[in-house]
Amino acid sequence: MTTAQLPSSSPFNLSGHVSLVTGGNSGIGLGMAEALVAHGATVAIWGTNPAKNSAAAARLIDLASSSHSSGHSSGQSAGDRVVDVVCDVGDEEAVEASMAAVLERFGRIDSCFVNAGVGGQAPSFLEMTTQEWRRVMRVNLDGAFYTARAATRHMAQRSESGDTTGGSLIFTTSGSAYFGQQKGQHYGASKGGLISMMRAIAVEHARHGIRSNAVLPGWIESEMTAGALGWQKFVDKVLPRVPTRRWGVPADFGGLAVYLASSASSYHTGDVITIDGGYHSF
Repeated sequence: MTTAQLPSSSPFNLSGHVSLVTGGNSGIGLGMAEALVAHGATVAIWGTNPAKNSAAAARLIDLASSSHSSGHSSGQSAGDRVVDVVCDVGDEEAVEASMAAVLERFGRIDSCFVNAGVGGQAPSFLEMTTQEWRRVMRVNLDGAFYTARAATRHMAQRSESGDTTGGSLIFTTSGSAYFGQQKGQHYGASKGGLISMMRAIAVEHARHGIRSNAVLPGWIESEMTAGALGWQKFVDKVLPRVPTRRWGVPADFGGLAVYLASSASSYHTGDVITIDGGYHSF
């Protein structure tokens, strides 16, 4: 169902809603952005690769056009509802500047998907260098902190000025936050830190109407997992552990993204929501 078919009273009609998705030019981030746009949201995506950003933005604009969502109350054309920004979330100044650019363009941010991340590349824990540890932490934890802090500051300021619409933060975490990942201690530590930060934000900023939740994916087809999912030995061992007997795809996160951005989730905060085809239950 497109936004054009949703009644204006539906909580899933996101016309007039502004979402920011970091790491939104591919994978889970792009899957989320596509669903948000299809339900009427205005979307900003951040990524470090200009070519991938532009391609993703063009895809989102086409989707916005085909869903006829530009005919809603925002009065914006499809092209006016999508912007891509080159931003390295591990750079604090870049995050502040990029957040300011999105706010200048759209005037507000209602939901922020803190999704950008990198994988770990250590040969073993004993051989993990300090440089490798900090490379992962710089993006996965520091970058998430910079992004979430800037978004929360904006949402809290809106609340204190009388805006009662609140806001929503959504972090992308990982099963490695709970389960031991060989050669990935730094990756798991960064994702565990995200969950702790998410819950603390949920508690401190509920008074501002801000919800804070995390999404925990299973094995999803993306650039980050291409190596593992393309290795037959891995497939033979792991796929039988997925009750749905398939890998996830970015589109599997679209419905959840719309729910967490929308007012339908107004009483849902401090939670980790698992989307894994049952992998962590088996």
